[in-house]
Amino acid sequence: MRRVIVALIIGVVVLVTLLVTAFGSASPDAIHVTQAPNLRLLPPAHPPQHRAVATYGDVFLFLPISGERVSAIGYHASGDGSLALNPLGRQANQGLFTRVAHTLFGEGATGPRYYMLGGDGDTSSALDVGAAPGTDVYSPVDGTVVGLSPFILNGKRFGSRIQIQPAGAPSIVVVLTQLWKDPALTLGSTLTASTSKVGRIADLSGVEKQALARYTQDAGNHVTIQVFPAATQTLR
Repeated sequence: MRRVIVALIIGVVVLVTLLVTAFGSASPDAIHVTQAPNLRLLPPAHPPQHRAVATYGDVFLFLPISGERVSAIGYHASGDGSLALNPLGRQANQGLFTRVAHTLFGEGATGPRYYMLGGDGDTSSALDVGAAPGTDVYSPVDGTVVGLSPFILNGKRFGSRIQIQPAGAPSIVVVLTQLWKDPALTLGSTLTASTSKVGRIADLSGVEKQALARYTQDAGNHVTIQVFPAATQTLR
Protein backbone atom coordinates (compact mmCIF):
# COMPACT_ATOMS: atom_id res chain seq x y z
CA MET A 1 0.00 0.00 0.00
CA ARG A 2 2.84 2.38 0.86
CA ARG A 3 4.45 1.74 -2.52
CA VAL A 4 1.15 2.44 -4.29
CA ILE A 5 0.71 5.72 -2.40
CA VAL A 6 4.30 6.79 -3.15
CA ALA A 7 3.82 5.93 -6.83
CA LEU A 8 0.61 7.98 -6.97
CA ILE A 9 2.31 10.96 -5.34
CA ILE A 10 5.20 10.78 -7.80
CA GLY A 11 2.76 10.55 -10.69
CA VAL A 12 0.89 13.65 -9.54
CA VAL A 13 4.16 15.60 -9.13
CA VAL A 14 5.29 14.61 -12.65
CA LEU A 15 1.91 15.60 -14.14
CA VAL A 16 1.91 18.98 -12.40
CA THR A 17 5.49 19.59 -13.55
CA LEU A 18 4.54 18.82 -17.15
CA LEU A 19 1.53 21.13 -17.04
CA VAL A 20 3.53 23.99 -15.52
CA THR A 21 6.24 23.50 -18.14
CA ALA A 22 3.69 23.37 -20.96
CA PHE A 23 2.08 26.61 -19.85
CA GLY A 24 5.23 28.27 -18.60
CA SER A 25 7.22 31.17 -19.90
CA ALA A 26 8.11 31.60 -23.55
CA SER A 27 11.22 30.09 -25.05
CA PRO A 28 14.17 32.34 -25.98
CA ASP A 29 12.95 32.26 -29.59
CA ALA A 30 9.56 33.72 -28.70
CA ILE A 31 8.54 37.09 -30.11
CA HIS A 32 5.93 38.26 -27.65
CA VAL A 33 6.28 41.54 -25.78
CA THR A 34 4.07 43.81 -23.77
CA GLN A 35 3.00 46.46 -26.23
CA ALA A 36 3.31 50.06 -25.04
CA PRO A 37 0.52 52.34 -26.32
CA ASN A 38 2.91 55.22 -26.98
CA LEU A 39 5.69 54.88 -29.58
CA ARG A 40 7.89 57.18 -27.49
CA LEU A 41 7.96 54.53 -24.75
CA LEU A 42 9.17 51.79 -27.11
CA PRO A 43 12.78 50.93 -28.03
CA PRO A 44 14.30 53.04 -30.83
CA ALA A 45 13.11 52.04 -34.30
CA HIS A 46 15.47 50.00 -36.44
CA PRO A 47 15.14 47.40 -39.21
CA PRO A 48 14.11 43.93 -38.00
CA GLN A 49 16.39 40.96 -37.63
CA HIS A 50 16.56 38.96 -40.87
CA ARG A 51 14.36 36.18 -39.55
CA ALA A 52 11.94 34.02 -41.54
CA VAL A 53 8.46 33.65 -40.06
CA ALA A 54 6.70 31.74 -42.86
CA THR A 55 7.20 30.21 -46.29
CA TYR A 56 5.26 29.65 -49.45
CA GLY A 57 7.01 27.04 -51.54
CA ASP A 58 10.60 28.23 -51.95
CA VAL A 59 9.76 31.82 -50.96
CA PHE A 60 10.60 32.89 -47.41
CA LEU A 61 8.63 35.64 -45.68
CA PHE A 62 10.76 37.56 -43.20
CA LEU A 63 9.72 39.44 -40.09
CA PRO A 64 8.58 42.91 -41.31
CA ILE A 65 8.78 44.66 -37.92
CA SER A 66 11.55 44.98 -35.35
CA GLY A 67 11.11 42.14 -32.85
CA GLU A 68 11.13 44.52 -29.86
CA ARG A 69 7.97 46.15 -31.20
CA VAL A 70 6.02 43.04 -32.19
CA SER A 71 2.98 42.52 -29.95
CA ALA A 72 1.96 39.11 -31.38
CA ILE A 73 1.96 37.05 -34.57
CA GLY A 74 -1.16 35.32 -35.84
CA TYR A 75 -2.57 33.42 -38.83
CA HIS A 76 -6.17 33.36 -40.00
CA ALA A 77 -8.35 32.48 -42.97
CA SER A 78 -8.99 35.31 -45.42
CA GLY A 79 -11.53 34.02 -47.93
CA ASP A 80 -10.21 36.24 -50.72
CA GLY A 81 -8.19 33.74 -52.72
CA SER A 82 -4.87 34.09 -50.93
CA LEU A 83 -2.66 31.01 -50.73
CA ALA A 84 -1.95 28.94 -47.62
CA LEU A 85 1.32 29.79 -45.88
CA ASN A 86 3.57 27.48 -43.92
CA PRO A 87 4.16 29.02 -40.47
CA LEU A 88 7.64 28.72 -38.98
CA GLY A 89 7.98 28.47 -35.22
CA ARG A 90 5.63 27.14 -32.55
CA GLN A 91 1.89 27.59 -32.18
CA ALA A 92 1.31 29.22 -28.79
CA ASN A 93 -2.40 28.37 -28.48
CA GLN A 94 -2.15 24.63 -29.04
CA GLY A 95 -4.34 22.20 -27.15
CA LEU A 96 -3.24 20.85 -23.77
CA PHE A 97 -2.29 17.37 -24.95
CA THR A 98 -0.27 18.73 -27.87
CA ARG A 99 1.68 21.01 -25.56
CA VAL A 100 2.36 18.21 -23.08
CA ALA A 101 3.52 15.96 -25.93
CA HIS A 102 5.90 18.66 -27.16
CA THR A 103 7.23 19.05 -23.63
CA LEU A 104 7.89 15.31 -23.38
CA PHE A 105 9.27 14.68 -26.86
CA GLY A 106 10.60 18.10 -27.90
CA GLU A 107 9.11 21.03 -29.80
CA GLY A 108 10.24 19.90 -33.24
CA ALA A 109 10.21 23.53 -34.43
CA THR A 110 12.28 26.67 -34.03
CA GLY A 111 11.26 30.26 -34.59
CA PRO A 112 8.76 32.73 -33.15
CA ARG A 113 5.57 31.85 -31.31
CA TYR A 114 2.36 32.42 -33.24
CA TYR A 115 -1.38 32.08 -32.73
CA MET A 116 -4.01 30.48 -34.96
CA LEU A 117 -6.90 32.97 -35.12
CA GLY A 118 -9.43 30.84 -37.00
CA GLY A 119 -11.84 31.92 -39.72
CA ASP A 120 -13.61 30.16 -42.57
CA GLY A 121 -11.28 28.48 -45.05
CA ASP A 122 -7.58 27.82 -44.88
CA THR A 123 -6.53 29.14 -41.48
CA SER A 124 -2.99 30.07 -42.56
CA SER A 125 -3.76 32.15 -45.65
CA ALA A 126 -3.17 35.51 -43.92
CA LEU A 127 -0.30 36.44 -41.62
CA ASP A 128 -0.82 39.27 -39.09
CA VAL A 129 2.22 40.82 -37.40
CA GLY A 130 1.05 43.11 -34.62
CA ALA A 131 2.55 46.40 -33.45
CA ALA A 132 1.46 49.85 -32.31
CA PRO A 133 0.12 52.28 -34.96
CA GLY A 134 2.93 54.23 -36.57
CA THR A 135 5.48 51.41 -36.22
CA ASP A 136 7.82 51.09 -39.21
CA VAL A 137 7.17 48.17 -41.55
CA TYR A 138 9.86 46.64 -43.77
CA SER A 139 9.61 44.41 -46.81
CA PRO A 140 9.14 40.71 -45.97
CA VAL A 141 10.79 39.62 -49.25
CA ASP A 142 13.39 40.65 -51.80
CA GLY A 143 11.49 41.94 -54.81
CA THR A 144 9.93 44.78 -56.77
CA VAL A 145 6.87 46.92 -56.07
CA VAL A 146 4.32 46.11 -58.78
CA GLY A 147 1.17 47.62 -57.28
CA LEU A 148 0.16 50.52 -55.00
CA SER A 149 -3.47 51.23 -54.22
CA PRO A 150 -5.73 52.34 -51.33
CA PHE A 151 -6.82 49.76 -48.78
CA ILE A 152 -10.60 50.12 -48.60
CA LEU A 153 -12.64 48.95 -45.62
CA ASN A 154 -16.38 49.61 -45.29
CA GLY A 155 -16.17 52.03 -48.21
CA LYS A 156 -13.41 54.17 -46.66
CA ARG A 157 -9.66 54.26 -47.09
CA PHE A 158 -7.58 52.97 -44.21
CA GLY A 159 -4.01 52.82 -45.40
CA SER A 160 -2.49 51.28 -48.50
CA ARG A 161 -2.29 48.01 -50.38
CA ILE A 162 1.27 47.22 -51.46
CA GLN A 163 1.95 44.46 -53.99
CA ILE A 164 5.45 43.02 -54.25
CA GLN A 165 6.78 40.64 -56.92
CA PRO A 166 9.27 38.38 -55.09
CA ALA A 167 12.63 37.96 -56.78
CA GLY A 168 12.72 34.67 -58.65
CA ALA A 169 9.02 33.90 -58.12
CA PRO A 170 7.03 35.47 -61.00
CA SER A 171 3.97 33.27 -60.37
CA ILE A 172 3.03 34.92 -57.06
CA VAL A 173 2.55 38.37 -55.56
CA VAL A 174 3.07 39.25 -51.89
CA VAL A 175 0.46 41.75 -50.67
CA LEU A 176 0.71 43.95 -47.57
CA THR A 177 -2.31 45.78 -46.12
CA GLN A 178 -3.33 47.70 -42.99
CA LEU A 179 -0.38 50.07 -43.26
CA TRP A 180 0.31 53.51 -44.73
CA LYS A 181 2.92 53.32 -47.46
CA ASP A 182 6.23 55.12 -47.15
CA PRO A 183 6.29 58.36 -49.23
CA ALA A 184 9.46 57.21 -50.99
CA LEU A 185 7.83 54.00 -52.22
CA THR A 186 6.88 54.00 -55.92
CA LEU A 187 5.99 51.50 -58.61
CA GLY A 188 9.17 49.73 -59.65
CA SER A 189 10.96 50.29 -56.33
CA THR A 190 13.44 47.51 -55.64
CA LEU A 191 13.16 46.09 -52.13
CA THR A 192 15.44 44.09 -49.85
CA ALA A 193 13.87 41.93 -47.17
CA SER A 194 14.25 43.27 -43.61
CA THR A 195 16.03 46.37 -44.91
CA SER A 196 13.71 48.37 -47.21
CA LYS A 197 11.07 50.38 -45.36
CA VAL A 198 7.65 50.16 -47.02
CA GLY A 199 5.35 51.98 -44.58
CA ARG A 200 3.88 52.31 -41.09
CA ILE A 201 1.17 50.41 -39.20
CA ALA A 202 -2.29 51.97 -39.64
CA ASP A 203 -4.75 52.34 -36.75
CA LEU A 204 -7.91 50.33 -37.39
CA SER A 205 -8.95 50.09 -33.75
CA GLY A 206 -11.98 52.31 -34.32
CA VAL A 207 -13.10 50.46 -37.44
CA GLU A 208 -13.14 46.76 -36.62
CA LYS A 209 -12.57 44.32 -33.78
CA GLN A 210 -9.19 42.80 -34.52
CA ALA A 211 -8.69 39.12 -33.72
CA LEU A 212 -5.06 39.61 -32.71
CA ALA A 213 -6.25 41.70 -29.74
CA ARG A 214 -7.09 38.45 -27.92
CA TYR A 215 -3.36 37.91 -27.48
CA THR A 216 -2.07 41.45 -27.00
CA GLN A 217 -2.51 44.23 -24.46
CA ASP A 218 -3.66 46.70 -27.09
CA ALA A 219 -6.25 46.89 -29.88
CA GLY A 220 -4.41 44.31 -31.99
CA ASN A 221 -3.31 46.63 -34.82
CA HIS A 222 -1.04 44.88 -37.30
CA VAL A 223 0.24 44.57 -40.85
CA THR A 224 -1.31 41.73 -42.85
CA ILE A 225 0.80 39.74 -45.32
CA GLN A 226 -0.76 37.48 -47.96
CA VAL A 227 0.41 35.61 -51.04
CA PHE A 228 -1.72 35.51 -54.21
CA PRO A 229 -1.30 33.91 -57.63
CA ALA A 230 0.08 36.65 -59.88
CA ALA A 231 -2.56 35.91 -62.54
CA THR A 232 -5.36 36.96 -60.14
CA GLN A 233 -3.90 40.36 -59.26
CA THR A 234 -4.53 43.66 -61.04
CA LEU A 235 -1.16 45.40 -60.83
CA ARG A 236 -1.06 49.17 -60.72
